[in-house]
Amino acid sequence: MSLDSATRERIESLLKDHRVVLFMKGTRQQPMCGFSAAATNTLNELLPDYHTVNVLEDPDIREGIKAFGNWPTIPQLYVDGELVGGADIIRQMYGSGELHQLFGAAAPDRTPPEITITDKAAEAIRQGTASAQGMALHLEIGPDHSAGFQLAPGSEHDIVVVANGIEVHFDPASAQRAKGIVIDWVSTMQGEGLSLKFPGATELKSMSVQELKQRLAKGDITLIDVRPAQGRMMASPLPQARVLEEEGYAALAALPKDTALAFICHHGISSRSAAERFIAHGFSNVYSVDGGMDAWAAEIDSSVPRY
Repeated sequence: MSLDSATRERIESLLKDHRVVLFMKGTRQQPMCGFSAAATNTLNELLPDYHTVNVLEDPDIREGIKAFGNWPTIPQLYVDGELVGGADIIRQMYGSGELHQLFGAAAPDRTPPEITITDKAAEAIRQGTASAQGMALHLEIGPDHSAGFQLAPGSEHDIVVVANGIEVHFDPASAQRAKGIVIDWVSTMQGEGLSLKFPGATELKSMSVQELKQRLAKGDITLIDVRPAQGRMMASPLPQARVLEEEGYAALAALPKDTALAFICHHGISSRSAAERFIAHGFSNVYSVDGGMDAWAAEIDSSVPRY
């Protein structure tokens, strides 16, 4: 892979002007791929500020950076002009404490959290991982309390907790956020799945579209549309709705914690996940709209497209 002199000079200038540079897909605020999101989530734990380059907006840099460091994938992290690596290496260095040392941060707290796994959740996990030989169950919890389980090989740097016979692996930041959580298996009208409850969190409540219509008319509830852009193009958000993707979690999480929030999506599934993140942030009056925009179109306003 060749690298023309003009592109090389541009890259060298970026690395000279900024100590920490992440070449990524998208931006720090809106990553456009899972690997870039993983890289920024990790760096955000340690750095209040660093420079990012959106390679999707610059084809020359997108291909040139691969040749510059002889590294074939994006994202790529550079520190002091030197290539550190991609998303996997960033996560490994974070787990081992090497990244903390590189940035002059305090070593991570590696105290294992106390967690609870209910009998139902433990049985579901055992059934779901029965054929996953050689894989470990990882739980990642982000700064906004978004949480996700995944099966992946274990690392010597993982923080490992055993609860109800289930082994769960954490990175250092997730381990601290997991203190006191309860992992349960829940059944709702939207389906079944694992659920995380954080200490002191209130219960997520359900709201019908009929009740939503009444509450919107009274003006005593804040409606948040969590659908992606494609869904909002198919059926526009309700006039009173605030759009999560446009405003961002940080802005909406700054609302008073007693604000009544109702979350709506397409069918009422992803709205529950979004709502639970706000409950984890301390909001005490949170609803998920059953059936989502599809139920609104079917029961309230037939002019709203169904898709």
